[in-house]
Amino acid sequence: MARSLDNMAKAINTFEDFKLNKQLIRAAQEQGYITPTPIQKKAIPLIRAGHDVMGIAQTGTGKTAAFLLPTLMKVEHAHGHNPRALILAPTRELAMQIENNVKALTTFTDIRSVCLFGGVGPKSQIESIEKGVDLLITTPGRFLDIYSKGTIKTKEIKTMILDEADKMMDMGFMPQIRSILEVIPVRRQNLLFSATMPAKVLRLAEEFLAFPEMAVVTPQASAASTVKQLAYVVPNFKTKINLLGLLLEDTKQFYRVLVFAKTKQSADNIYKFLNRKAEGNTRVIHSNKGQNTRINAIEEFKSGDLRILVATDVAARGIDVSEVSHVINFDVPQVYEDYVHRIGRTGRAHHEGEAITFVIDQIDPHHITQIEKLIGEKIPISSLPKSLIIEDTTEEEKQVMARALDQQRRSLDPSFKGAFHTKKTIAQKRAFTASKRKKKRK
Repeated sequence: MARSLDNMAKAINTFEDFKLNKQLIRAAQEQGYITPTPIQKKAIPLIRAGHDVMGIAQTGTGKTAAFLLPTLMKVEHAHGHNPRALILAPTRELAMQIENNVKALTTFTDIRSVCLFGGVGPKSQIESIEKGVDLLITTPGRFLDIYSKGTIKTKEIKTMILDEADKMMDMGFMPQIRSILEVIPVRRQNLLFSATMPAKVLRLAEEFLAFPEMAVVTPQASAASTVKQLAYVVPNFKTKINLLGLLLEDTKQFYRVLVFAKTKQSADNIYKFLNRKAEGNTRVIHSNKGQNTRINAIEEFKSGDLRILVATDVAARGIDVSEVSHVINFDVPQVYEDYVHRIGRTGRAHHEGEAITFVIDQIDPHHITQIEKLIGEKIPISSLPKSLIIEDTTEEEKQVMARALDQQRRSLDPSFKGAFHTKKTIAQKRAFTASKRKKKRK
């Protein structure tokens, strides 16, 4: 099958070769679809043939169109009242991005789509469903919430799509997915798409897909070839801040920058620093920011009105901007697959981009090694700029680093106790002794 699939992909040179209807081809052309990407060449014929498909490809390689075009061809036109295709996405940002793609590709059809996500009241979403829907895009939690109200009728669903399956697993959505599978028809076509293929995604595929065909166009978790990767090794947080400010002074090279932080607090601190330095328009998004705030920030970033967007990983899967000049990993991701998704925000749609990672020398080398094993390549280390101010590490940060090192060692060796384990035990003993003394006095 692999050989015939490769031959099939080689025979496809244009979107007309997929034998899609004229309305879809015209819409695709207006959106700038010229030459099908490898994942589109492999996945679309399989989906059109009715197979269950597992598609694995790097972020930014056209996966969304790979499942949308054949699905929209299958839906074809508005019909009846209930959804006939269901797309599940892990985050509201990604669900909204898929909806935008659906709207663009259905410009010349009457296909009706509705997007469901949390963070806003369900009333308007329920009203949209009640008007009639052909394709439903939703996060798992919001689907179950509205389904429980009796609004969603699932009996006509013929296609079920899981996008970013690896992120679904990381976010713990398996129970919700199983609940959804129980309320949709058993006889349906299933599609699963992901940027990486860890063991948990393979387990999901075994449960979700029936005799699937594989459409794999890249080694597992590899980084896109259009992304240049490099890292800077620094001693502490303050030096990272100085380095970020120094790099962003080059407005010509760093013209549209996405900065990833590990925590909401870190993201807010970066945002405050950049605002003080007046490094051009800067916004920050994370889970504590309101839905409208996040939507507006992403739209400004897409339009080019916003130069710098600071985000936690909540934004890693929902931003599809073709000309992001740089992704900066201010913090090394602890979920190693997220590295691939973060840097995949640049180097998209045949554009080249650069991904820069800040590595704290005491605690991050272990994580970098694991990331390099995952992507199958070394991340080059660059020399620090000569004008960079190297700050002293505060005592508080030294304590944080020591705890992080203890945690790393404990994950590698469960018998390792660590300095902080000892201190905690002594503190517990003192508290216990004091409690006994207090009881005796009573």
